[in-house]
Amino acid sequence: MDKKEKRSFSWFWKWFLDNKFVAGLLIIFLILVNINLFTKVSYLFFPVWQFLAIVALPIILAGILFYLLNPIVNFFEKRGIQRIYSIIGLFILVSGLIVWGVVVIIPEIREQVTMFVDRLPGYINTAENALNDFFSDPVFDRAQDQIAISSERIMSSVTEMVQNISRTTVQSIGNFFGAVASIFIAIVTMPVILFYLLKDGKRIAPYFVQFLPTKMRQPTLRVLKEMNQQVSSYIRGQLTVAFAVAILFMVGFSIIGLDYAITLGVIAGFLNLVPYVGSFLAMIPAIFLGIVGGPVLLIQVIIVFAIEQLIEGRLISPLVLGNQLAIHPVTILFVLLTAGNLFGFFGVVLGVPAYAALKVVITNIFNWYKTISGVYTDDEDASSRENEPKK
Repeated sequence: MDKKEKRSFSWFWKWFLDNKFVAGLLIIFLILVNINLFTKVSYLFFPVWQFLAIVALPIILAGILFYLLNPIVNFFEKRGIQRIYSIIGLFILVSGLIVWGVVVIIPEIREQVTMFVDRLPGYINTAENALNDFFSDPVFDRAQDQIAISSERIMSSVTEMVQNISRTTVQSIGNFFGAVASIFIAIVTMPVILFYLLKDGKRIAPYFVQFLPTKMRQPTLRVLKEMNQQVSSYIRGQLTVAFAVAILFMVGFSIIGLDYAITLGVIAGFLNLVPYVGSFLAMIPAIFLGIVGGPVLLIQVIIVFAIEQLIEGRLISPLVLGNQLAIHPVTILFVLLTAGNLFGFFGVVLGVPAYAALKVVITNIFNWYKTISGVYTDDEDASSRENEPKK
């Protein structure tokens, strides 16, 4: 290569390949090309997706319980108790709690739900009368027509929704039995998967990493360890906060005498697994019952909700969760919307930890790219020079 060709190549490298914007566009282009190729041959992966659809639920449930129980097993192992004995003891304890819940909690919830369904028509009439009395105030005289039109639209929408549900009920019977079969398979296989995860969980990552090239093993193990820390911290924290929220609502609603306190507390704890949104969704039935019970009960419900939010936001969440994920709340909301739209309920519940794990992978890949490309060397050198103390 003569000097002229070297000069032209160096110019090409400087103004094209060494351009950060162009490098980013090339990476995005390659990713899109790969995605397009996979969509062209997606039919080849159909058996794989079917297999994953069958095993996904028990693996997810076992993984959640693994992150919850593994610290306890590690604690006893450090005290000299073999893992197998700790696992068996935990299985017995969890089985006892499940039996207690089936015998005590579930009948109470079933009774409260049955009572609510029986009283629902009366609740609706009471709430409708309360709203009519509220909007009959002279202040709303000018808006009576708009309120009436809006009420008619809401009632027609509700009627149409009920008709659609009744129309699709028969069509969904097959899907219902399929879901029941999947849940039964998950309940049967999940304890087995959980047992071996608790027993041999530490060996899984090194076993798969040994098939990689030698230079990639330690970085891959580091990335997997960081992903595991992010996901485990989030899952344990969210489950702990959800349990605390359920207890707070049960106690608060019981103190003010709100009906269905246990059921509402369980619903609140379950929905609290959805960050930022779950607690507000859980308050909808409580506020409805407060409207039915009168202004005093409604104010008491709002006070309970305010106290719960204060305790959760100022004490429980910072103590349990902290800032472990370092994800902005707006980003979490976008993740929830996207994952929920793509994957439904599991996407809403597992979208944030999946995003945290993906963020770890992308961050490490980007750091690796910065190291080997040298594209960001000038900026890093300049920033390091600026941080150096002046002589």
